[in-house]
Amino acid sequence: MGDYLLGLDAGNTVIKAVIFDRAGREVAHAGEEGHSRMPCPGHVERDLGELWANAKRVIRTCLDRSGIAAADIAAIGCAGHGNGLYALDRNGEPFLGIQSLDTRATGLVEEWAADAVGDRTYPIARQRPWPSQTPTLLAWLKRHRPEVFQRIGTVFYSKDFVVNRLTGERVSEMSDMSGAGLLDLAVRRYDRRLMEAYGLGDCMDLLPRLIESADIAGRVTEEVAAETGLAAGTPVVAGLFDVVASALGSGVSRTGSASIIAGTWSINQVIIDGPDLGGPVFMSSTFDRARYMAMENSATSAANLEWLVREFFYGEHAEGASPFDACCALAAEIQPAADDPLYHPYLYGAQQDGHARAGFYGIAGWHTKGHMIRALLEGVAFGHRQHVETLRGAGATFDQAVLSGGGSRSRLWPQIFADVLGVPVSVAISRETGALGAAIAAGTGVGLFADFTEGADAMVRIDRHYRPNAALAGHYDRRYALYNDIAEAMAPLWRRLSAAAPTATGAAA
Repeated sequence: MGDYLLGLDAGNTVIKAVIFDRAGREVAHAGEEGHSRMPCPGHVERDLGELWANAKRVIRTCLDRSGIAAADIAAIGCAGHGNGLYALDRNGEPFLGIQSLDTRATGLVEEWAADAVGDRTYPIARQRPWPSQTPTLLAWLKRHRPEVFQRIGTVFYSKDFVVNRLTGERVSEMSDMSGAGLLDLAVRRYDRRLMEAYGLGDCMDLLPRLIESADIAGRVTEEVAAETGLAAGTPVVAGLFDVVASALGSGVSRTGSASIIAGTWSINQVIIDGPDLGGPVFMSSTFDRARYMAMENSATSAANLEWLVREFFYGEHAEGASPFDACCALAAEIQPAADDPLYHPYLYGAQQDGHARAGFYGIAGWHTKGHMIRALLEGVAFGHRQHVETLRGAGATFDQAVLSGGGSRSRLWPQIFADVLGVPVSVAISRETGALGAAIAAGTGVGLFADFTEGADAMVRIDRHYRPNAALAGHYDRRYALYNDIAEAMAPLWRRLSAAAPTATGAAA
């Protein structure tokens, strides 16, 4: 058996390929950024042809850079962003890609809330409907775009699409399907009662074959081998919901351990032994064959910094330097003060309010770029704190956390997280925790590791530790309270602003 594992990570923006050795050392890496289409407010889509072309390119580049023979890769694992809606047509061809930042179905969620649909789904799936949830989007298409809906042959996720192209198999796995509210979580299978609650009782045939994350989904085809440089017949495991992969790839593998991911989404999660934490949370998904991940999530994290850099700060850094590092350096020069600006990270809505919008508050003439950037970094951390408090209110107990995602690469932001959350925060050596988690699943699937914990112990190392600054605890408590007060006051205004936008049903799917 080969000595290397290939992990793929198909996020909302970038697809990456990383080859690791069995000790978790990165041998080679390649990434390619894709493009999102926003044909009207609330719609966020991607071209599946581009996604697959990018996937083939990064695989070949990664192999070329590694200098190893393709036959030395023991197995391939893929992680990808959860929810949204990725579809093949009835002939098995790429058809539709809706990303997990999409909010077109906000009105449908409000309608379902009034009809208590969530009271029917939560006891089964441990999840209530929300705008970019897969069944919600499918129901929206069924109602508003029947001509599109009728062409759909398979509904699954970004990483499932990549696995499908690699192997030809129409398959998904437990972590993504449970994370989308499509499984009876206690018995780990599809449930017609759920589909009927979503108005999709006639759509069971759109759901693919369901297997466990580390099960072998198929093998690399001869055609794909010729296009990518992979060895035909290389095993490809089903893979993981990227938030579960990133937790695993950052070393979070034992019951009770906590993972925070500052990526496109704000992910806050803890491993539990059963499907229920105790009190209600945003969602639960499977973690491995026996355990689960209780989560509090929203699209309110590092995508905010990506937006700020892209729109306002690109080019304002030294040649060869990262614009993100340059922004964080400006923020690090600011000494925290009571009258610093505040920021709400709601570029793509809030978890409980799809109408919410981002905004800076309390800006004065003496505030600088550094103040604005620090406000954004703090605002994202406050959003994570809201979710952490919900997890604790539901019964989670933890006194430290591992931070991953793009936000963990900064030297400043993890310290802000530690200060705002009031717990020590650690960061793993590997920056590509999603791909590493996928590689651990691949190694488990072909017997290199007995289970995910053994794989994480073998392949993950911690790099940095941050302890909360006790002197700032009161400062952040006061700012967090003000952050929440402003959000409550703004809620009716956000709704008025959203109502003035073009209707989501008026644009092409």
